[in-house]
Amino acid sequence: MKGLNFQKSSSHPLALMDARVKLVAALCLLVMVVSSKSILFPLVAAGLSLLLCLTLKVRLKTLLIRFSEPLFIAAVVMLLKSFSGSTPLWSLHTPFIDIAIYKEGAMEGLRLASRITGGVAVVAAVGFSTGFTDILAALSWLRMPREITEIALFAWRYLFVLADDAQVIHSAQKNRLGYVGIRRSFRSIGTLCGALVIKAFDASQTMTTSMVQRGYDGNMPFLKHRPIRSVEFFPALFVVMLMGVLWAI
Repeated sequence: MKGLNFQKSSSHPLALMDARVKLVAALCLLVMVVSSKSILFPLVAAGLSLLLCLTLKVRLKTLLIRFSEPLFIAAVVMLLKSFSGSTPLWSLHTPFIDIAIYKEGAMEGLRLASRITGGVAVVAAVGFSTGFTDILAALSWLRMPREITEIALFAWRYLFVLADDAQVIHSAQKNRLGYVGIRRSFRSIGTLCGALVIKAFDASQTMTTSMVQRGYDGNMPFLKHRPIRSVEFFPALFVVMLMGVLWAI
């Protein structure tokens, strides 16, 4: 089964940049997007991030799948916010209920929707250009607790193993007509989930035993960082400062 690493172009300048620089810059942009009082700034950040994703040769279908859920949430938030306010823009009167959309609520909903879109786009640009282990290494450099880093790394490693096992079990159940009818489908899904839980527990025990026998002391080689180069730091600083100027306008 293919991994969840969406990095498309390893020769892209953004992909070659140090993960720590990208992560800090992304955090700064996220703070700007969330705290922006303007609708335009989060949309500009979203547009630039999507442009970076396209230059990374990310397929349009992948982008649509990644953004479908956040855009749906943004649309729901914008719709719910539109029902509050004092200046009506549109109203519908029925014998049972009166529906009205107000200017103040619509503007607030549009502002929240733009923040959601901008934040998701920034995170997507970092995710498509950075490997998962590089992100964990950058988080450890930012003083994330070692226990969280270890659990995330091992969970990511065995996620694909469990996905392959789930696919094998599902194919076997399907060949035996395990999904014919609602009752048998629920029973097969329950059996599948139970088997995956047992496999995950066995894998954790085996992994712990093997690592202890190999003298694992909690130190991982990928958590050791090289010095940050100025050729990576200053361009990122320039972009953050430029976005900060746009944020302040």
